[in-house]
Amino acid sequence: MSEVNKWDSPLSFILAMIGAAVGLGNIWRFSYVLYSNGGGAFFIPYLVAIFLMGIPFLILEYGIGFSYKDSFPNIFKKINPKFEVISWILVLSVFMIAIYYAVIVGWDLVYLISSINFSWGSDPALYFANSVGGSPDLSQITSFMIPTIIAVLVIWFLVWYISHKNLKKGIGRFSRILIPALFIIMAIIIVYSISLPGSAIGINTLLNPDWNSLTKVEIWLAAFSQILFSLSMGQAISMSYASYLPDKARLIDDVFVVVACNCLFEVFTAFGIFSVLGYMSATAGTPIVHLISEGTGLVFIVFPMIFNIMGPVGHIFAPILFIAILFAGITSAIAIIEPMVNSIMHKFDWTRKKAVTVLVCIGCCFSLIFTTGAGSYLVEIVDTFLNNFALMPLIAIQCIVFTHCIDLDSLMSLLNENSKFKVDTPWTYIVKYILPICLLFMWVWGVFDLIGGTKTFELAVCVLLTAVLLITSVILTRIKSKN
Repeated sequence: MSEVNKWDSPLSFILAMIGAAVGLGNIWRFSYVLYSNGGGAFFIPYLVAIFLMGIPFLILEYGIGFSYKDSFPNIFKKINPKFEVISWILVLSVFMIAIYYAVIVGWDLVYLISSINFSWGSDPALYFANSVGGSPDLSQITSFMIPTIIAVLVIWFLVWYISHKNLKKGIGRFSRILIPALFIIMAIIIVYSISLPGSAIGINTLLNPDWNSLTKVEIWLAAFSQILFSLSMGQAISMSYASYLPDKARLIDDVFVVVACNCLFEVFTAFGIFSVLGYMSATAGTPIVHLISEGTGLVFIVFPMIFNIMGPVGHIFAPILFIAILFAGITSAIAIIEPMVNSIMHKFDWTRKKAVTVLVCIGCCFSLIFTTGAGSYLVEIVDTFLNNFALMPLIAIQCIVFTHCIDLDSLMSLLNENSKFKVDTPWTYIVKYILPICLLFMWVWGVFDLIGGTKTFELAVCVLLTAVLLITSVILTRIKSKN
């Protein structure tokens, strides 16, 4: 492997993996999942999911990537040429995530600039619908949000600027800057939030345990889903990054570091978010249950409402929060396109610069679809389709392929060689049998949920995306590799 395609140090790899894991979902999704799934009682299935799914699967991914040191499609092709098309479907699905993910980060950039003078006004919901993300009204799909278009172009340029360089000067260097900065900023936000009057109301609301919820299957599925997507498991990201590792890497140790940082980040961030919601409830007299939301509703509507009543402090707090979200979003966006970059480099024997440039141009063009007046609605449809329908079975399939077609004893020896933590026979049983069953069960549940509430237009989009994924994957499989 060329030296330019290796991490210059284990720290660069760990920070890049933390950047891949710590994203928008940690900031705006976990707190809502924790609150709506039993409060403090949720930590029991959460910890079970970490040790039963998160850590074992990442160890498998790190080991496969480090062992083969190749692109995801090539690994599948080496195992069995018939499997290559499956790998391309997964890599393309992950690239689709990057397309709309860049738009969401673009929304944050718009709000970062808007936080200078609070241009969202007294009605942040109206501002988001009319100027940034649009609404579910399909009649607005022909109009475009100019601020969002500009922001998306900036985000894609930043992704290109960081990713097109070799690992040392690109992802490695910027991970060393952005990840520590992100953790410092979030620490400041959390400490300040907890000191606000009324913060105890929010934290008590968040952690109030509902022990009866532990008997509900939905709670356990929520925990496993949170860990699955929070750690970007099975999306070929970990495998791609691990393939750049030099010899004598401590693979299992690195997994524990990344998982610990990710989970601590999202748990403490949840405390900060609900502290701010408690402050809003105490200050404005609004019941906290009316403020609790997730995703764009929390960050782009509820929080601007809170900043409006915070006075001068809000003008400091708002840009700091949006900067933190920007850093988390950029590091994750870089990681999300990496599997496709790695795959294209190996398929067509392109340089990293050429592969990144072509993919960024393609991604940027398709991102413009989500900058229309119905952009947020389209984002929701595509996000639901990919997470509930497309990715889950692909992750389960790769788990089955890797654990039944590869000598796990040899892989286990490689994993244990330089790591302080070791894996043994129980790990092989988990990844061979328990994980695939859990993943397939989660997929079936998600499909029923998707079909149950899907409208005609949404179903049409899902069918179109399925066709695009399948046709493009077959074409890329049929093309003869130049490397």
